[in-house]
Amino acid sequence: MKRRHLLTTLVAASLFTSLPTIVHANTNYPNKPVRLVVPFAPGGTTDTVARRVAQELTNLWGQTVIIENKPGAGTTIGVNTVAKAAPDGYTLGAVTASFTVNPALLPSLPYDTKKDLRAVALMADSDHVLVVNTTVPANTVDELLALIKSKPGELTFASFGNGSNSHLSGERLALHAGVPMIHVPYKGQSPAMLDVIAGRVQMMFASLPEATPHLQAGKLKVLGTAATKRSVFAPDVPTLAELGVPGIISSSWNGLIAPAGTPDEIVNKINADVNKVLALPAVKEAFANVGIAVTPGSAEDFAKFLDSQMELYGDIVRKANIKL
Repeated sequence: MKRRHLLTTLVAASLFTSLPTIVHANTNYPNKPVRLVVPFAPGGTTDTVARRVAQELTNLWGQTVIIENKPGAGTTIGVNTVAKAAPDGYTLGAVTASFTVNPALLPSLPYDTKKDLRAVALMADSDHVLVVNTTVPANTVDELLALIKSKPGELTFASFGNGSNSHLSGERLALHAGVPMIHVPYKGQSPAMLDVIAGRVQMMFASLPEATPHLQAGKLKVLGTAATKRSVFAPDVPTLAELGVPGIISSSWNGLIAPAGTPDEIVNKINADVNKVLALPAVKEAFANVGIAVTPGSAEDFAKFLDSQMELYGDIVRKANIKL
């Protein structure tokens, strides 16, 4: 009886002393720096959104959120880094449309989009606009289409990278013209934009926030918006559908993903805190000033959105027979 009592006492003591550790592990996230992988070069819309959210999360958590830019291979290098990371919430990824395009566009990926990764939060969205170099002899979409048709296989368009929706939008424009164009992929929006401004590439579908300063400076011409309705940030720019080119819908939405297996309580905490950040008046104002709308919501909402985007872009890739 003494032995049994002693054993019971020891077990109870063990459980009692271990309980605070268990609770601590579940409620003390984060207790060290968090890595946020951006699969693009610095300077683009995804990088801009990620950096501002990271800054505000750092303030909220008291732990540094470190941005790590890993561009290349149509974002698969950066996304694969997240997929292969420990599922503990300390490695996150910032993704955009290319994340949902790649499963249909690339014959093999180093990760399974649905099995190896999970949705955390949708953060922001900004419309894409069709911009051309100022020396391109076209001031309207009709004039550009006529120019493309007169030079089959000669005109070039830049994109954020292979598989980006900027890439697919350029391919759709070429399909509408009925003649091919040359696709020039970059490791992010900023380097692509610089080459369009310099005239090394004729045109691209760019995010409105990235294009606006160059449009205001007269370094680019805007011909239309790739959206279902005119942007509140550029109400004078007509949609491509208004101009007779339907079916090109493109935007730079930005969200957070984590490795599959990341605990629900951590995902839900990150999601809730991101939504807190997006609700800050200073954040909403800063994003609105450059044409970015905040898009708060639950992790489940973002997961459904990703599924719908994969279905949408998969259909586009198949119908247009787009291959890299």
